[in-house]
Amino acid sequence: MHIARKALVAFTMAAVTACAWLAPLDAPAMQQVDAGLKRALVSFATARLLNAVISVAQGTEASVQPFGVGVTFTPGQILDPVNDLVEQFSHLMLAASVAFGIQKALISIGSYWPVSLALSAVALGWWWCQLRRPQVPPWLSRLLVILLMLRFAVPVVTLGSDLLWQKFLAADYAASQQLIDNTTGQAGQLNPAAAAPDNRGLIDSMKDWLAKNGDVGKHVDNLKRAAEQATEHIIKLIVIFVLQTLVIPLLLLWALYAFVRQVFERPARGQLVYAGPPPSL
Repeated sequence: MHIARKALVAFTMAAVTACAWLAPLDAPAMQQVDAGLKRALVSFATARLLNAVISVAQGTEASVQPFGVGVTFTPGQILDPVNDLVEQFSHLMLAASVAFGIQKALISIGSYWPVSLALSAVALGWWWCQLRRPQVPPWLSRLLVILLMLRFAVPVVTLGSDLLWQKFLAADYAASQQLIDNTTGQAGQLNPAAAAPDNRGLIDSMKDWLAKNGDVGKHVDNLKRAAEQATEHIIKLIVIFVLQTLVIPLLLLWALYAFVRQVFERPARGQLVYAGPPPSL
């Protein structure tokens, strides 16, 4: 083994051991997980609120029948497909919140001191085999890869996912979340309050009701447009959270595992004992 390779292996094992105990990635990863969990909970609360408001808006037929006089119609029913999508969106936000909670638990498990101790011992043994033996035992290389993934995979994947989030997804999330908040307010305006019965005559009561509720048609038109926009942005939020909590972490985890195996396990399998030059003919 060349001196440069020996030095590189020694430096790598020393860095791995130091990072296992000093944990330079754990605190930033925890912060990013907390931020992601907060975003998921905010979106979940918005989805539940929008679901409740739409459910109320779908029952507006009672509010457009003052004192039982007039034509019964239910403008809020146009939101029924959106309401179904919102319910599915709220379930996804709950699943995303659980995913972020699992990430926090895995970071805590990986930072537990027995894991760092085991990784340090296995790294030292792997380095000693590289120096003293012609071939590292395959089981030792596999154990080293497992411990490296257990200790560092979740923090590295979390920070990598956050970098991609900030670069490609953060702006779309903010815009979509804001529009859904606006849709919630517009849906709440669809259900105008009915006039309370009093001692006035029917004509005076009808005039008062029309003054308060005559813009229902305008609300319905605005709500149609808002519903179309909300559907688009709810789908965007679904895509964003699926990417952040499932697709991107799995891709980064696969890439990290392939890299660690390439560095620490496959070279050991490929090492051959040198048996000297071939016999001369």
